[in-house]
Amino acid sequence: MSKKAAIVLVNLGTPEAPTPKAVGKFLKAFLSDPRVVEAPRWFWLPLLRGVIVPVRSRKAAKAYQKIWWPDGSPLKLISQQQVSALQESLQKKLGEQAPLVVEACTYGEPSIAGQIDKLVAEGIEKLVVIPLYPQYSCSTTAPVWDQLARYILGKRDIPDIGFVKSFYQRDDYIEALADSVRKHWQENGRGEKLLMTFHGVPKEYVEKGDPYRKHCEATANALASVLELEPSQWLCSFQSRFGPKEWLKPYTDETLEKWAQEGVKSVDVISPAFTADCLETLEELKIENRHLFLESGGESYSYIPCLNSGENFINVLAEIVCEKISVQKP
Repeated sequence: MSKKAAIVLVNLGTPEAPTPKAVGKFLKAFLSDPRVVEAPRWFWLPLLRGVIVPVRSRKAAKAYQKIWWPDGSPLKLISQQQVSALQESLQKKLGEQAPLVVEACTYGEPSIAGQIDKLVAEGIEKLVVIPLYPQYSCSTTAPVWDQLARYILGKRDIPDIGFVKSFYQRDDYIEALADSVRKHWQENGRGEKLLMTFHGVPKEYVEKGDPYRKHCEATANALASVLELEPSQWLCSFQSRFGPKEWLKPYTDETLEKWAQEGVKSVDVISPAFTADCLETLEELKIENRHLFLESGGESYSYIPCLNSGENFINVLAEIVCEKISVQKP
C-alpha cells in the first residue's frame, strides 16, 4: 500500500441529546432527504417543518429518554467503540500498513464531508467508505454516496475513494449473526420462534428497483440455514413503518401480536439490518414490541442485541478493509 489510507465507518447519526429541540433538528435533516421520503418538495417540506417535526420530535424525545445512556446516545457510543475496536484489529493484522479508522454520520456530526476534509488535510490519499448497513437500500446506503458525490463536485483535487455497497452476502457476516444467536440461546434459553426483523421501507421503493427486500430475505434465509432452523421456527419481518403508504410486509408488530394470539408463548427477536443498537432496537424492539407480545398473550420475549463492537463483527469489517485496500496480512 503506497498511499496513506483511511477507513470511514458511516452510520445514520443520532440527536445530540434526548430533547425535543435536538431530536427535531435531527429529524428535520433526516426526513428532508429526498432519498428517505420520496414526495414533492413543495408539499413535503412545509408539512415536515410545520407539522411533523414539532409533533414527532416530542414523542421521539420521550422514546430516546428511555434508552439514553449516562454518557450519551447508544448509537454514538457504540459507533465510537466500533472505530476503536477496528483500529486495534487492523493494527494487529497490518502493523504499520494499518489505515486510520474514523466515524461519520449521514445526518448530524461528525459529518461525512467534515471528516473527509480533516483526513485530506492530514495527508490521506485513499479512502474506503463503509456504510454500516449490511443490506443496501436507496434510503440508507445511497444517501452516503450522494454526500460523497456532492463533496467531490466541490473539490479540484479529490482522494481515491472506495465504497462498500453491501455485505449481507458475506459468510463471515452471517456466521457472526449466527454466533450471536447461539450465545444468546446458551445464556437465556431458546424461544419457540426466531423473528428476524429488518427496518422497513415503503413497498413502492422496492417496486421501483430497490434491492433491499431481496437482500433482507437472503440474509434471513442464510441465517436460518446456518442455524439449521425449520421453516416453522422463524420468519422475516419488517418494522418501523412511518406515514400512510404501504411498507414491506409482514409487519413486525402485527406478526408478534398474531403469534401470541395463536398460542406462541416465547420468541427471540434479532434485527440483522442494524449493526449498532439504537432507538429502533432498544426502544421499539426491546421495550415496545416486548410489551405488545406479552399483552397479546405471549409469556417470554427475548431481544438479541446487535453485533455492535463484538469481536466477530469487527473481524468482518477488518476483512472487508483488507480486501478493499489490497493489503496482504503478515
